[in-house]
Amino acid sequence: MYAIVENNEITKLINNPKSIVIGDVRYPAKIFSVWSASELNAIGIYEVVTDSSNKKDEKWYINTNESYAFADNQVTRSWGTATPKAHADRNATDENGVELNPVVVIEGLKTQLIRTLKQQVSNELARTDWYITRNTEKSTAIPSAISTHRDAVRTKQAEMETAITNASDTPALETLYTYTTDDDGVQSRPLGELPTLEI
Repeated sequence: MYAIVENNEITKLINNPKSIVIGDVRYPAKIFSVWSASELNAIGIYEVVTDSSNKKDEKWYINTNESYAFADNQVTRSWGTATPKAHADRNATDENGVELNPVVVIEGLKTQLIRTLKQQVSNELARTDWYITRNTEKSTAIPSAISTHRDAVRTKQAEMETAITNASDTPALETLYTYTTDDDGVQSRPLGELPTLEI
């Protein structure tokens, strides 16, 4: 991405190199690939440098709109300080900050994450539900490996829900879901994973 700067002000952003008119001169698109940075700068074209230091994962944060600034012969694209999304449920309020009546609950990240987890558990258990159905209809014994797996899934679900519920804020939730790699190249996250069964 490039920017045109005139009188120390950004006047235009260029997402894709194209023929462009500056002053009374039309420049072909190929200047973006053949000219040096200093040659482009001399006619007021600067490559945009992105500063993502304030930009956060949108799963967890609300980012500000990006902004562009020209200083020290450089155009920088950046974001302001991100705001963490609400981690807990809250009651909706009117423009004066008074809670609505009847109460309207706005879900926080914890509720959304637990709902997703419950769906993942349901999907995993559904893969072996037919053993339960067969046992009910035909009294055919459920293999112990299946029962053990289903119990393990529910146990892990409870642990994961507790970890999510106990997270003190949005950064703590983000940490639960952040994967790291150990010295052996194994990736894991503090929240852990639901057990799966190859069937």
